[in-house]
Amino acid sequence: MNTLVVVGFVLVLLALVGVVAAVLWAWLETSRRLTAISEKMVEGREMQRGATESFGSIQRNLGQLTEVSRHMERVGEEIASLADLLRAPKVRGGIGEFLLGDLLSQMLSPEQYALGYSFRSGERVDAVIRLHAGLVPVDSKFPLESFQRLRSAPSEEERGRFQRDFSRAVRKQVDDISAKYILPDEGTFDFALMYLPAESVYYETIVQEENFGRESSLLTYALDRHVIPVSPNSFFAYLQAIALGLKGLQIEKGAKEIMQYLGRLRGDLDRFKEEYDTLGGHLERARKKYEDGSRAISRFEEKLIQATGPANEAGGPEQGSSFVAGVSKPGG
Repeated sequence: MNTLVVVGFVLVLLALVGVVAAVLWAWLETSRRLTAISEKMVEGREMQRGATESFGSIQRNLGQLTEVSRHMERVGEEIASLADLLRAPKVRGGIGEFLLGDLLSQMLSPEQYALGYSFRSGERVDAVIRLHAGLVPVDSKFPLESFQRLRSAPSEEERGRFQRDFSRAVRKQVDDISAKYILPDEGTFDFALMYLPAESVYYETIVQEENFGRESSLLTYALDRHVIPVSPNSFFAYLQAIALGLKGLQIEKGAKEIMQYLGRLRGDLDRFKEEYDTLGGHLERARKKYEDGSRAISRFEEKLIQATGPANEAGGPEQGSSFVAGVSKPGG
């Protein structure tokens, strides 16, 4: 009977321990899950905060993009207005002349070129380059409208038609340059430069036609009329050669001035030598006169000694002294 009671008590005690263990395990598991849920909630709040900040940053960036878009619209409007402005030939010509003057000023000194040079005929060329032997006219006008139509031609047929129109416009410009600005009687060389505003324009005008192998290309046509087309790069090379030539002329001019100065020094030296020789002649004659005078004094002294010697011997010192006194007195 006692054994059964003890066994039952042990079983009850084990059951209670199991219940307590199960409750403790459930509590620990619940705490762990609650901690995990709390961490997830914290992470969720952090993510929500980051999403809020990102959304705010996106809103700010969208605002900046809106401002940039508005600025680009204004720039586009300004470019469009500038393009409208450049459609006026006089305005475009003024800008081309300004760019030409800026390029000239980078390579030449102000006295070596002139902008807006006028001839006696009333014609006005964009610029002239002053060389030692004459003037080199430079024209910066160009049929831009014809070139733009050529570049924007939608088909080969229209491109061919616009190419012919463009060639006629350039040839007319070449004829105008040759007739108006090549004026040797007014001091120009027998050639002029036609300044093309961009390398692409030069390529389309000169190189492309040469590649097509046309019998009378624009380059040949221009050179036959003593007009030399130049692009910004080739014009820069021309200016470098001209600047070196002008520097050589300045060196030559300086050398001539030095030779002239040396010539003047040579003349001064010759005049000084002549005067020095004259002075030497005077000094030589003076020396001869001095020597002649010295010899005359010596002879006179000898004669005086000879004259006073016998008197001293005959009459004593007093007679000799009176004789000398008589000789020293004029008319004695």
